[in-house]
Amino acid sequence: MSQTKSGSGIQGMLAAIVIPAALITSILIFKFVLGSPGNFQDNNPELNPLPGNFLGIIYKGGFIVPILMSLLLIVITFVIERFITVNKSRGNGTIDSFIFKMRSSLSKGDLDAAIKECDRQQGSIAAVVNAGLKAYKQMEGEKAMDKEHKVAVIQKEIEEATTLELPMLSKNLVIISTIASIATLMGLLGTVFGMIRAFAALAQAGSPDATALATGISEALINTAFGIGTSAIAIIFYNFFTNKIDSITYGIDEAGYSIVQTFTARN
Repeated sequence: MSQTKSGSGIQGMLAAIVIPAALITSILIFKFVLGSPGNFQDNNPELNPLPGNFLGIIYKGGFIVPILMSLLLIVITFVIERFITVNKSRGNGTIDSFIFKMRSSLSKGDLDAAIKECDRQQGSIAAVVNAGLKAYKQMEGEKAMDKEHKVAVIQKEIEEATTLELPMLSKNLVIISTIASIATLMGLLGTVFGMIRAFAALAQAGSPDATALATGISEALINTAFGIGTSAIAIIFYNFFTNKIDSITYGIDEAGYSIVQTFTARN
């Protein structure tokens, strides 16, 4: 339980550190890398980018670009963090193999072997199963309680262990899902600003300002691309992790049901 709380605290601190760090990093990259004078004609960031200079083109996306860059960095960071957490929660072997071995040990009445299998597997499912098996073992030696109360105690232990484990699996997914929604909106906001600038250049009396027109169009297109790309990445990995968590949750439910059913049948 203490390890679960410690892991949750570390994940909470990670969110508080990553978000401002990503924003600061993005601003620095935007100003000193993308906005480097060497990326522009006559070494002047106010002019058009050099032909084929992609960094300068991105810089012309305007002030929305560092915001979108920070959202992308946040998504990448939490995707990596979720990969580590979810894979660790699955344990050392496959879920199906672990459940099969655990069931096999239970069917033989060998609780110690089932508990050892949990120690080898580790992860969230093993932690929940281990709590259920220990309650199972304790209830076998309990003579004062009837079967219904014993089953209720085992179910309660499994539910409490599940309640402790599942929040760690879904933690920080809300950040990825939120970015999936707002990245597109921020991209569209940058697109609107870019089109305003482009039409303002066209509205000038006499010959339109070609530089201002090009800058406005660049701002519109760059922000659209950044916003849609970041949102797509966030949606893909959010659905990926949701599916992984569902499989773990199903494994926990299946293992818990097996423990309760075996106890009911043998006692």
